[in-house]
Amino acid sequence: MFAKGQTVIQLMEQLAPKHVAMEGDKIGLQLGTLQKEIKQVLVALDVNMEVVEEAIRIGADLIIAHHAIIFRPLAQLQTDTPAGRLYEKLIKHDIAVYIAHTNLDVTEGGMNDWMAEALGIESSDSLEDVHTDKLFKLVVFVPKDHHQKVLDAVLNAGAGHIGNYSHCSFNIEGYGTFVPGEGSDPFLGQQGKMERAEEIRLETIVPNSLRSKVIQAMLKNHPYEEVAYDLYPMDLKGRTFGLGRVGKLKEPTALGEFAERVKKELDVPFVRVVGELDKPVRKAAVIGGSGGKYWRSAQFRGADVLVTGDVDYHTAQDALAAGVAFIDPGHNAEKIMKVKVAEWLQGKLSEMRSDTKAAASGVNTEVFTVR
Repeated sequence: MFAKGQTVIQLMEQLAPKHVAMEGDKIGLQLGTLQKEIKQVLVALDVNMEVVEEAIRIGADLIIAHHAIIFRPLAQLQTDTPAGRLYEKLIKHDIAVYIAHTNLDVTEGGMNDWMAEALGIESSDSLEDVHTDKLFKLVVFVPKDHHQKVLDAVLNAGAGHIGNYSHCSFNIEGYGTFVPGEGSDPFLGQQGKMERAEEIRLETIVPNSLRSKVIQAMLKNHPYEEVAYDLYPMDLKGRTFGLGRVGKLKEPTALGEFAERVKKELDVPFVRVVGELDKPVRKAAVIGGSGGKYWRSAQFRGADVLVTGDVDYHTAQDALAAGVAFIDPGHNAEKIMKVKVAEWLQGKLSEMRSDTKAAASGVNTEVFTVR
């Protein structure tokens, strides 16, 4: 059985939740429909005509890409322009395009973690925090014999995480009273008569990103017709998602040697280096895409070098004067996401015993050459 489009995207958003994307980022479904079965997913860095031809050739119904194909509102859609021809071909072959950009960058186990791991950056922290999940305290009153069922439901839906601890809750026994009114269909008691029921007050922590999911799970498994529950905002911080990664190298190395590692591990034809090649590198930062403007964050975190793409001349001058080196592997270094996302998604589809397949694009969308 093939997975529905919405199911595939729900899986993808487990890896890269939309709510952690940076404000204004062009993510989500950009073209086509998800209201169909998906036989084949193609994972690409960019969507150009060569990638579309590849999708047609392998029978892909959906392309999941990192870079958006629509950056701003379209004033017109002319099929005699390069962009227009691209959209036309996708539509004619019923290929949907879904974008996961900064949400894939910042998520745990996403783009910047993959790049840091490839470069041997250990115990990496975020270079700059961009999103912190708000926390709420859920309090619900459950009849004693249904307590475990409701507790399991809310915890399995993602409630109860505090730092590195999971399944956290507080439970205390007591008595609840209520009078079922006219038109009610009470689980306990009779209309018009006071009922005194043994109940357990269940308290747990719920992140804002999972609030709807947890509440739905609680209501689905609670036996009462009208469920008494409260949600309180908390000062305690939830998970923080950050852009880039910074950490120590296993062993110090010269900048020139580290540049060769970047070139090899990120599979790029060349790198640009700013700084003395014999400069020792003990701590390094990395950020996918165009991250030159974050060099001050790298400096603040004690990094000797920042690995990122599209560094401009004046930014490089400023960073060099402040003692921060650059290694620029270009924007195409982010192609590491193709195999990683395809493997992750295929694993989830296999767990579902779905016949839908996910494959990494074999098209190299690098636009620069070395002469």
